[in-house]
Amino acid sequence: APKFLSFPGKSSPVKIRNKHTMALAIATFLFITLLSTTKTLAFDSCPSNEQLSVIPIYGKCSPFNTPKPTSWENTVINMASKDPQRLSYLSSLVAQKPNSAPIASGQQVFNIGNYVVRAKIGTPGQLMFMVLDTSSDTAWVPCSGCTGCTSTVFTPNTSSTYGSTDCSVHECTQVKGQSCPAAGAPGACFFNQSYGGASSFYATLSRDSLRLGTDVIPNYSFGCISAVSGSSIPPQGLLGLGRGSMSLLSQSMSLYSGVFSYCLPSFKSYYFSGSLKLGPLGQPKNIRTTPLLKNPHRPSLYYVNLTSISVGRVLVPIAPELLAFDPNTGAGTIIDSGTVITRFVEPIYNAIRDEFRNQVKRPFTSLGAFDTCFASTNEAVAPVIILHFTGMDLVLPMENSLIHSSASPLACLAMAAAPANVNSVLNVIANLQQQNMRILFDTANSRLGIARELCN
Repeated sequence: APKFLSFPGKSSPVKIRNKHTMALAIATFLFITLLSTTKTLAFDSCPSNEQLSVIPIYGKCSPFNTPKPTSWENTVINMASKDPQRLSYLSSLVAQKPNSAPIASGQQVFNIGNYVVRAKIGTPGQLMFMVLDTSSDTAWVPCSGCTGCTSTVFTPNTSSTYGSTDCSVHECTQVKGQSCPAAGAPGACFFNQSYGGASSFYATLSRDSLRLGTDVIPNYSFGCISAVSGSSIPPQGLLGLGRGSMSLLSQSMSLYSGVFSYCLPSFKSYYFSGSLKLGPLGQPKNIRTTPLLKNPHRPSLYYVNLTSISVGRVLVPIAPELLAFDPNTGAGTIIDSGTVITRFVEPIYNAIRDEFRNQVKRPFTSLGAFDTCFASTNEAVAPVIILHFTGMDLVLPMENSLIHSSASPLACLAMAAAPANVNSVLNVIANLQQQNMRILFDTANSRLGIARELCN
């Protein structure tokens, strides 16, 4: 006798006339059910506390109440508009301006801080979503009683392992903007830092347990913020992954051996997160690397030796001194997690842009920070951009070198010159160009590695 089976989305049962058809129907039903369940899990679940994920600040798993973007390119344009502040910050680090240490990878909703990681501070652990920053060292979080902070703060009084740091401790001398009583007098180590030119905060250097994934770092030094001026301070703090003495790497050397990597998800990935791997275990074995260079005047930054750039098959003519690493002036090329689109000093960018335009059909228009936009119908002739480093070539996929507009059939070269009002000598390889790649920072062996990986 015919049998009947109900399928998802069908208003009435489907008639099954023999056992072979019945078996096929059941298998199809189970596959559809599994597919539906998998899809639901993928889109509705967020990383657990045990997972060390890199979360887009505007994504579904971010706690900052950011609605799903109606167009991801407008999100990128909005974030890239904050890049000049970031470049100004990075340039100020190089210039070593006295009494100023702005940390510009924090965010105002999702404008500047592009990715956050889950961290727990104290015992028991208090969850904070902290901005990931590879060009800063000292971590800091807003604390209870803070003036001008958001509602989510760390409460030291409820942590059994919390303690403030005395001025006599060596770490106090490593924090920029620190202020202490007269020499030899006891007292807590306070510090005051400006931020992005328009904001600043006042904090106490403190110690407590820091939990990242399943790892716990005891007696971690960080700033406990008690007052904020301005509106661009990261609402739940910042985690410094730079190379300096107060960074996560330096404070966890015995645990992670100076090694970490991250995989940044695409800006299109509203539902998905990337990953942060700490320590040498689990890092890719076969990965192309280039030496990391040290700048004693700014030890936090990750300098690499960019030797030349190709657009398609053309090696762009660039004066060697524009690419040369110079620790005295701070010139050279860095890898940075807080800048959105890759920025070159103006003569380098102009040479890249002009060669790119030579190989793509006109006309060209502008869109936000992008000055080389063209009809997306011409994308088939858009040349590949290759960054040549010592010992390694990075061939940028089109998704890392072009941005598309949904409002109009445009594709844009996703790079720009350093802002004219920023006296920058830095070239910055930014996070849009790093997406869907595993970026390995190995300070123990002074190398940086890059491998393709689907981060979403």
